[in-house]
Amino acid sequence: MLLVAFALLAGAGTALSPCVLPILPAVLSAGATGGPRRPLGVVLGLAATFALTVAGVAELVVGTGAGQQVLRDVAVAVVALAGLVLLVPRLGERVERALAGAGRLGPRSRGHGFWSGLGVGAALGLLYVPCAGPILAAVISVGAASASTVPIALAYAAGSALVLFALALGGRRVAARLRGPAVRATLGAVLLATAVVLATNTDQRFEATLAAHLPSVLVDPTSGLERSHAVQQRLAALGHAPRFKPMASHGDKLPDLGPAPDFRGTEKWFNTPHPLTLRGLRGHVVLVDFWTYTCINCLRTLPYLKAWYARYRNDGLVVVGVHTPEFGFEHDAGNVGDAIARFGIRYPVAQDNAYATWFAWRNQAWPSEYLIDARGHVREAREGEGGYADTERSIRTLLAAAGARRLGGHADVGPVTTPGALETPETYLGAARAEGWLVPPHRGLLTFPPTAGDPPLNRFAYAGTWRIGAQPALAVRDAVIKAHVVGRAVYLVLGSAGGRPRTVTVLLDGKRIPPGEAGADVDHGRIVVRRQRLYSVAAFGTRPRDHVLTLRFAPGVTGYSFTFG
Repeated sequence: MLLVAFALLAGAGTALSPCVLPILPAVLSAGATGGPRRPLGVVLGLAATFALTVAGVAELVVGTGAGQQVLRDVAVAVVALAGLVLLVPRLGERVERALAGAGRLGPRSRGHGFWSGLGVGAALGLLYVPCAGPILAAVISVGAASASTVPIALAYAAGSALVLFALALGGRRVAARLRGPAVRATLGAVLLATAVVLATNTDQRFEATLAAHLPSVLVDPTSGLERSHAVQQRLAALGHAPRFKPMASHGDKLPDLGPAPDFRGTEKWFNTPHPLTLRGLRGHVVLVDFWTYTCINCLRTLPYLKAWYARYRNDGLVVVGVHTPEFGFEHDAGNVGDAIARFGIRYPVAQDNAYATWFAWRNQAWPSEYLIDARGHVREAREGEGGYADTERSIRTLLAAAGARRLGGHADVGPVTTPGALETPETYLGAARAEGWLVPPHRGLLTFPPTAGDPPLNRFAYAGTWRIGAQPALAVRDAVIKAHVVGRAVYLVLGSAGGRPRTVTVLLDGKRIPPGEAGADVDHGRIVVRRQRLYSVAAFGTRPRDHVLTLRFAPGVTGYSFTFG
């Protein structure tokens, strides 16, 4: 209840922050025309899609594997259509008649415009999602709707809706004093201009300018509330205890951890003509691997999984990868399919965009492996890397118990890279899970001063202007990251707005990184970022080494996480 109350206040504060400015003209313009119920429709539509999206109740096109950018594109198109409706009266009449007749609860006369307002508001709600603060960032990270997350999302949306509704009513009163067709045309032009601004990402540059010149209390007025001790304590309680406690085997004696839950709520399946079920796999030994394609720890387990599948599939082993995305772009089925092909994965893989299977298993981390016997019971659970020899021994034990004979020799994994104990810990660039930063980033458009000297070991520092979200950090102007790291390799998950090629310049100890120490994705000291994926930044050899990396980001490059090998 405390989180719900704080979320209501935080939502109201967010509606007064600069984050709402790019969509505020559209809210005011959409609510200033039509009948008296139109502002209510606009605000209800915005609150509904905002709450549904952040709570995970409606995965919308994300759940189908189409990717989150599609949501923004659709929303911009709806705003543009709303502008055309106001500019072209005949078009507006046809749209209003069609929408008013679509529902019996819709207004018929004085309520003219409610349903079109609802549609425009629904689109604006999708554009409002990036304004979600730390409370909702934590809710989103939980990954699925629950009795805890839905009320918080609804309260946050309600707080924003109340403020925006008051603003819409005020704007409507002003517009009522200025009558005539010119007013309607002007409001339509404002909506079209808003669509153009959003489509060209001009809103991000505008917000960056405000962030550079306004005090932080105006840029993010709710940050103190959302980071209070009481809120943080209760956010920590949103997690879930593991269903199967990670437990290694002891020789050939494998504990029985209970029946395995089936695959649930999956979207696209790869490398299989139809979705698989554990009931349909009874009689087989099944290894379930929770992974995501930008996780370096997951990628280091792939040689073992592929080798075991090749070696034991004819003896009754089935490996099933469950791809549960960590970042928004990992929902894209095309990205997942490309990664599966690039890594040479031939065993079945299920997309778990809605975290339905993840939460059915109450999984905790990437990667995690669960070994299931022929009766459908979990016999071994592992979290993270390592223990490969023990897992293969358990596979052989369960295959023999299921009736396999003459298993022969062990799988040939080939050369692999194993993690060491000295590497810099993984960290994230977004506000939700950022660790090790000299100035911890919070959500919003922030301008960091240039770094003086090198950061201490295992610490990171921002410089320049960045748009910090819950997960990503978008380079806006003069964007730099300095990192004092130790390890054998450095990786960074990156993306580029709109898929356009943009660069990241890599300096090692203040000089352009030499070819012998550059990662596989570095060419002449630069990374060209196109697709959203894991990029190899540096490769120092077989022994961990201590270096200071300076990364200079072109505007439009998005960073997600650092990992080390």
